Amino acid sequence: METTTNIKKYLEGGDIRSIGRVKFLIPLIRNQGDFDLLFGFLQSKDRPIVMRAADAVEKITIGRPQYLQSHKSEILSFLQNAQDKEFKWHLSLMVARLLLTEQELNIVSSKLNQWASDPAESRIVRVNALQALCDIKDQDPGMEKDFRTLIGKLQKEEIASINARIRKLKIS
Repeated sequence: METTTNIKKYLEGGDIRSIGRVKFLIPLIRNQGDFDLLFGFLQSKDRPIVMRAADAVEKITIGRPQYLQSHKSEILSFLQNAQDKEFKWHLSLMVARLLLTEQELNIVSSKLNQWASDPAESRIVRVNALQALCDIKDQDPGMEKDFRTLIGKLQKEEIASINARIRKLKIS
C-alpha cells in the first residue's frame, strides 16, 4: 500500500516542463485506495505537483476508468474551475471516462466545446477537448450535430494539430 508521503516524492522536483518520476509512480498505484491518495494531489497548491498527479491519474485510468467514478463530483468541479493548461489537458480526457447523467453530460460538453473552440486555449487543450467530445458524444445522440458543427468550424482555422486529430477521429 502506498502512502501520501511515498506518492509525493514521485511528484516533486523540477519545473512545470518536467513530468518528474510519474512513470515510476504509475505501477505503484495498485488499487482504489492508492489511487485515492494520488487523486488527492490534484488539490495541491503546487502547480507542478498538480500537473504530474493529473498526468498519472489520466494514464492510470486509461486501463482502469472505474477508479475515477468515486471522484466524479471533484472532477466536474475541477472542469468548471481549471485555469492551468496542463491540468485542462488531462481533465478533458479524464472526464470522458466518467459515467455521466444527462445534466452532467450537458455541463461537460458545454465546457469541452468552449475549450475546443477557444483560440486562446493551448492547442493541446483544444485537441484533448475535441477528443473527449468525440468520446462522449455516443452517450447522447443529440450531441452528434453539435460535434459536426464544431469540427467544421475548427477545420476552417487550418491548425495542423487540430486537423490531424480530426483526421485521426475518423468521423464518418
